[in-house]
Amino acid sequence: MPTYNYVAIEKDGKEKKGALEAVSQIAARDILKANGLLVVSLAEPNFLNKEINLSIGARVKPRELGVFCRQFQSILEAGITVTAALQMLSEQTENKVFSKAIEETRIAVEKGETLAGAMKANAKIFPAMLINMVEAGEATGNLENAFERMAVQFEKDARLKAMVAKAMVYPVILIVVIISVVLLMMIKIVPTFVATFDDIGGELPAITRTVMAISGFLVNSWYYLLGALVVLVVAYRAFAKTERGAITMGRFFLRIPLFGNLNIKTASARLTRTLSTLLSSGISLNEATALSARQMSNRVVRKVIEDARMDVEQGIPLSRPIQASGVFPPMVCHMLQIGEETGNIEAMLDRVADYYDEEVEMATEALTAALEPLMIVVMALVVVPIILAILMPMFSIYSSIG
Repeated sequence: MPTYNYVAIEKDGKEKKGALEAVSQIAARDILKANGLLVVSLAEPNFLNKEINLSIGARVKPRELGVFCRQFQSILEAGITVTAALQMLSEQTENKVFSKAIEETRIAVEKGETLAGAMKANAKIFPAMLINMVEAGEATGNLENAFERMAVQFEKDARLKAMVAKAMVYPVILIVVIISVVLLMMIKIVPTFVATFDDIGGELPAITRTVMAISGFLVNSWYYLLGALVVLVVAYRAFAKTERGAITMGRFFLRIPLFGNLNIKTASARLTRTLSTLLSSGISLNEATALSARQMSNRVVRKVIEDARMDVEQGIPLSRPIQASGVFPPMVCHMLQIGEETGNIEAMLDRVADYYDEEVEMATEALTAALEPLMIVVMALVVVPIILAILMPMFSIYSSIG
């Protein structure tokens, strides 16, 4: 069926914009009138009136999902229906991609679809974990609790990502500064001394000849370097998309000095938080493990959890394959085992998640503190040789004059 964009006036005088599916324009107008709306305009989208979406395929941020779940919970607790809640959230959501998905969900629910079923139509916007939690909430009649748990999940996830990003920003800025300083010296400063040294003649130190050669290459043949960088980036992206490449890069990011420990703690916090949220809502351990695997960005960690799920299907406790993998810290494995033995796995995982949230925060602060002197040393090791390459011939000239 075609989709029609409409502008209408509600009974209270407020303007309402939206889209609906109907067999014809007349049928669409009748539907709007039946809902008590005064139709102002109604048209099938075309290249002139169709809203251009520049964020096709874009994923909604965890912080936005957290706000959505928190507001949905509050609205439902106030006694407002699901369709009315969706309409309110669609109108006040600034992200147009997210707003459109919420509106489409509302239309599907009005047609008799369940909320979880309606969300599945926009699976690129609504994560599988949220859809499964909503489905469980609808089955138990406790939808408010499902949204509350997911609000906490997304809020914690957003905070976790923000802390990791904060740890990454500082070294990236310093690296950019170092590269900029080196390029400025090699392209602008060193060439001004080359002509002087050539006029004077004589044997130049090896370090000076090397720096002059590099400077000449950057000035005259920079496009070769640019081409090589482009090839490297394309090759890396292509390799990282393969299974072998994803595994290789996953191992690298777990073992890289300074950052590896932070990545392991982040994965531990995300796994335990996700499992706790899903299990406490009545989702089976098998399904919760599968959904948790999808939350892991590191392919090695994801494969560990996917393999663990296969063991769980055979009746093996989850703690065994998690411990055997050697990826997660002993505390995660031990607390998971205690939870399995006591039958209180959700609460135990929740405590571990809180612990590793704090660990990630402390690790980011320690990482930033460790990187400051390290990057200064790196800058010195790069810049000082260039300065020496310029000064050494000048000292020789002054000595000969003296």
